[in-house]
Amino acid sequence: MQENHLLQITRYGMGHGDAELAIKLVASYFKILIEDKRLPSIITFYNEGVKLLAAGSPVISLMQEAEKQGVKLLACKTCLDYYQITDNMAAGVKGTMMDIITLQSEAAKVINL
Repeated sequence: MQENHLLQITRYGMGHGDAELAIKLVASYFKILIEDKRLPSIITFYNEGVKLLAAGSPVISLMQEAEKQGVKLLACKTCLDYYQITDNMAAGVKGTMMDIITLQSEAAKVINL
């Protein structure tokens, strides 16, 4: 686990372009992070990124595995409400924008996907 590293996910997948490819890329990314034990200590999810934590997400098992390995997963409550998936989270916890700002300011390194 990378101490005090914050990963931010703002999209439903990884990169811009084809939606199916974006999901394949984020799945591959997390599979490798988990296998290599190079997980960040915290991952924040906002905008469409919160959908990755919902039941039925194509990468929910990877999100749950990261959480089992000690990664804190924090989803923007405003975003969850906006996409109407607040009650459908299968991993992570709800947080506020203030929580995200605090985590960003305390992180030694912030990585954006």
